[in-house]
This record gives sequence, C-alpha cells and structure tokens, in this order.
Amino acid sequence: MIKSIPKNQSRLAMAFMWVAFISLLIGGLMGLLQVFVRSGQFTLPFGIDYYQVLTVHGVILGLVLTTYFIIGFQYALMSKSIGMTNLERKMAWIGFFVMLVGTIMTAVTILLGKASVLYTFYAPLQAHPTFYIGLALVVVGSWFACFINFHQLYRWKKEHKGEKSPLMAFMVVINMLIWFICTLGVAATVLIQFIPWSLGLVTEIDILVSRTLFWYFGHPLVYFWLLPAYMAWYTIIPKVIGGKIFSDSLARLSFILFLLFSIPVGFHHQLTEPGIDPFWKYIQVVLTFMVVIPSLLTAFSMFASFEMAGRAKGAKGKLGWFKKLPWKDVRFLAPFIGMAAFIPGGAGGIINASNQLNGVIHNTIWVTGHFHLTVATTVMLTFFGIAYWLIPVLTGRTLTRKINKLGIIQTIVWTVGMTIMSGSMHIAGLLGAPRRSSYSEYGGTEQAQEWIGYQIGQAIGGTILFIGILLMVYIFFYLTFRAPIGIEEFPVAEYREGDGVDRTPMLFENWKLWIGITAVLILIAYTIPFIDIIQNAPPGSPGFKWPIGNI
Repeated sequence: MIKSIPKNQSRLAMAFMWVAFISLLIGGLMGLLQVFVRSGQFTLPFGIDYYQVLTVHGVILGLVLTTYFIIGFQYALMSKSIGMTNLERKMAWIGFFVMLVGTIMTAVTILLGKASVLYTFYAPLQAHPTFYIGLALVVVGSWFACFINFHQLYRWKKEHKGEKSPLMAFMVVINMLIWFICTLGVAATVLIQFIPWSLGLVTEIDILVSRTLFWYFGHPLVYFWLLPAYMAWYTIIPKVIGGKIFSDSLARLSFILFLLFSIPVGFHHQLTEPGIDPFWKYIQVVLTFMVVIPSLLTAFSMFASFEMAGRAKGAKGKLGWFKKLPWKDVRFLAPFIGMAAFIPGGAGGIINASNQLNGVIHNTIWVTGHFHLTVATTVMLTFFGIAYWLIPVLTGRTLTRKINKLGIIQTIVWTVGMTIMSGSMHIAGLLGAPRRSSYSEYGGTEQAQEWIGYQIGQAIGGTILFIGILLMVYIFFYLTFRAPIGIEEFPVAEYREGDGVDRTPMLFENWKLWIGITAVLILIAYTIPFIDIIQNAPPGSPGFKWPIGNI
C-alpha cells in the first residue's frame, strides 16, 4: 500500500473532481427549474424550453458528474493501492482533456437549443451532429481511464507474481470492465447510426436497434455508478468506524457477480417494445434478478463489519453495536443513509424489472423517483461521504469540526429533500403522471388536479435539495482552498483476524475466465434477438424506421 499519493497524481484526480462539482451545481439548478415548472406555478423565462432544461439535467448529472467523479476517485484508489507511472499519468491527462472537449461540445449544443433530446436521446428526436460527436469523445476519453487502470493492475501483477491483487485495485478493474463493455453499445449506436443520420448521410435509422444498443449500455451504467459506492462501503467505511473488512473473498465474489449479471439485461427496459421476442425478455429479466445476490452479500458483509466494530467497542446485546457507530462523523453518516436508501430503491428496481408490475409504472414519473432514490441518494450521498476525506487528501488539507458539522446538516437536508421529492414522484407515478413531461399540457383536466399536490411536493423537495447542493459546493470549495493545511488520513481498512487475501481463492484472479463467461452471457442474451430485430425491421418512413410503441 502506497503511504501517500504524489502531488502530480493528486492534481489529476482533483481535475476530475472539479468538473464533477461544477456539474453538480449546474445540473442541480436545472433540476430546480424542472420541479418549479411541473408544479404549474412557474414558467421558464427568456423563452427557455423545458425539454432543453431536462436534457441538461439528465446528461450533466447522470453522465458527466458521475463519470468524472468515479474516474477521479478510482485514480486515487489505484494510486493509493498500486501506484501510477509517469506514462500512465500523462495518458490519463490526455483522456481527461478528450473527455472535457466532448463534454463542452455536448453542453454547448444543448444550451444553444440544438439538442433537446433528453438523457436517452431516443430517435426520432434528432440533435445537432456536435451533440453526438461530443458524446463519442466523452466515451473515448473514458476508455483511456479503462486501459490505464487495466495496465496498472497488469504492471502490478508482473511485479508481484503469484500474489493476489489489492482489493481496491481488483474492484476498480471490475468496474472499468463493466464500463468498457457496456459503452461499446452506446458508441456503436452513436458512431454508426446517429452521427451519419444527423449529418444527412443516411435518411433512415432503425429505432429499435438504437434503443437496444442504448439499453445495452443504459442498465450497466447503473452499476458503474453503484460499484464505486460499494468500493467505499467495503474498503473505506470499516476503517472510518474503527472496524475491519469482514471478508476479502465475499467482496471479490460480489463484484464478479456484478460483472457477470449487470450487462446482458437491457431488455428489461424494453418490456413494452413489440419488436423483441418475449422469450428473450424473460431471459434478461431472470438475469436482472440475479444481481439481488451480490447486493444481499454486500448488505450481510457491511452489517457484519458494523457489528464487529461495535462489539470491539464494548457493545452488548443483539443491537447494542448500533449505538456504537460514529453517527457524528459525516464520513460515515452520509454513506450509511445512502445504504439505507438502497433498501426501498432496490425494491423499486425489482418492480421496474418485473413484466406485469412494470406495465403499471412504465413511462410514469415513478421511474424518475426510482432513479433519484438510487443514484441521487444511495450513490450521491456515498460520493459526498467520500469527498469529505478525499478532497483534503488530494489538496493537503484537513477535515475540520466545523465542516464535519456542516456536512451532517447537508446530509440531513439532502435526505429530507429527497424523501419529499422522490416520495412525491413515486405516488404521482402510481396515479399515472407521465415522466419526461412538464405537465403543463394537462392543465385543467381532472387527472391533473389529482396530481397537482404531488407536483407541488416535488417542488418543495427539489428546493430543499438545491439548498443541499449549495451547501455541498461550498464545502467542496472550503476543503479545496480554506481548510487548514495538514495531513488527512486516506482511510483504508485492514482485514479481520483470520481473513485476508492469503485466504482468497486464486480463482477470483482468473480474469480470462470471468471475462469469457461475461462474453458468453452477452452473446446468449443478445445474438439471436439482435439478428431477429434487424431481419424483421419495420418498413421505413421518411427520415427514420420506427416500430410501433412508446417514444
């Protein structure tokens, strides 16, 4: 384990953090405008289009903030666990600037009103070519990070033959494998379909193919968001609470299962698409439910770590350990609330992936509420918890008592705001309120009157959330520039007595095996249905091929 991260590597990670937190501020403002409009009490000024704001919010928070934070965090983990060479660092900077150019191109195109195509950019909605080219550059830039992380582990393995890799490095490589494999889908649809179509080089685009390639990417994206939170839960939180990692083997197994079962499941987002055979939808729904297993393994491992830490501090009884947890330490409190939010979030995910239940909530704002409960609560609160120690580590400063207390306030504000907003979205979705809509077109109808209270609830919750965003951005700036100079601990947990990498089966290090099984599962899940989609494409219409179904 590297004692400290060199300054040149810290600057690299901080560059990604800067983009992430600027994105948080901009995307959060767009979200605030959205909930105001949906309340029916506010109209956007200066002729700004609602769907332009919606696109900025989805793209900049769902893709930009998360991707930059994750890559920066993972570079820090790799620097801490196995180090980074000068060549790897220089290539990482090239990847950063490729991503940044793509991000700026995409953002400017949306802000100019040339790409109001929403986060999913479904055809037949069409954006300016610059939007798609920018997206392609972001993906390509992120591939630099993938191959750098792969090379870091490869280099370490050559230098430590016969040894098992550090747990943090193992987890990073698993997550970047998921990212690389799944982004092949979105890269294919953008490069082969959308860019030629937007440039006028072709007059038709097969919409079902584009959606299938998008969701081949879109669902694994959720696990790309989630697994860095799991990395912190497994390897960081035990140290913060004064405990130890419960099981190295269990942690590695859960990550391998996510690799196997997170990618070949995109059809569960397309259950209402008529162009896909129901048998293949069933197969992918079954594979989707398999990710419940590593989630339950993680829950067991985390609460085992909590109990061990509590009992080591003298806790008695079945739940006495719960009181011994450091509730006044924001580095623990924020991620813990994120963990707790994943319980109802996971239950909602089971509903979304179930054929009949999905029919009730499909394309309603329930789905939006689900995303805000999982990604915007579980993932983001964990990311905030990481930031409280990571930013001082990268900037050579310390987490003060004042900021710790302010962080606890920020965590409570975020939790209250998200509970109100996401809860209102879930209820309104059960009443049939659609997603991706400003609701203004429903004004005066009896159904709209039934929704209106919940839309106002969303506005209230969204306003509280934006206050939480302002607090978090202030904390980021304080920890970057104003906090006292000092040495902040990079909290890496040790293994409990009797456990450790020496007891972890070497089978977990067989990368050819796990990548091979993943490839086989993807081929089984997608080859025949994809051939069927292409062979039975519907007749073309001017400008696009469009199967019957929802946009």
